[in-house]
Amino acid sequence: KTGQKYFPFVLCLFLFIVLLNILGLFPYVFTPTAHIIVTFGLSLSIIIGVTLLGFLTWKIDFLSILMPGGAPLVLAPFLVIIETISYVARAISLGVRLAANIIAGHLLFAIISGFTFNIMSNGLVVLSFFPMLIMIFITLLEMAVAVI
Repeated sequence: KTGQKYFPFVLCLFLFIVLLNILGLFPYVFTPTAHIIVTFGLSLSIIIGVTLLGFLTWKIDFLSILMPGGAPLVLAPFLVIIETISYVARAISLGVRLAANIIAGHLLFAIISGFTFNIMSNGLVVLSFFPMLIMIFITLLEMAVAVI
């Protein structure tokens, strides 16, 4: 029930990322999510917003996410440091993964299309069928990644 008030934000964020990714499917169009600064900006602003929202909602009890339940008190300082690093690393890895997925798809498509062009320019049009088929599958994969 309480999660329903966050649905519009999550939907807007999803549609924003999907539209930026779909924009990159068109030839010669800049893909903003292929740049780490854009994805870091998104992930860091969301993690800061979630942290502030957690403090506003649960006050000091929000810090309990830094201490796993049932852990010995002797390990508390180490666990808090490790969990804090993990919490921040989650935001960084989210930004890197989004940018890496988009860049990998574009690079794969560029390499195979260059290979296909070389085959066709050498007069081996019959042999270009297989790389063209791979390019079609990569385009479908790019479309799936754009929505994910």
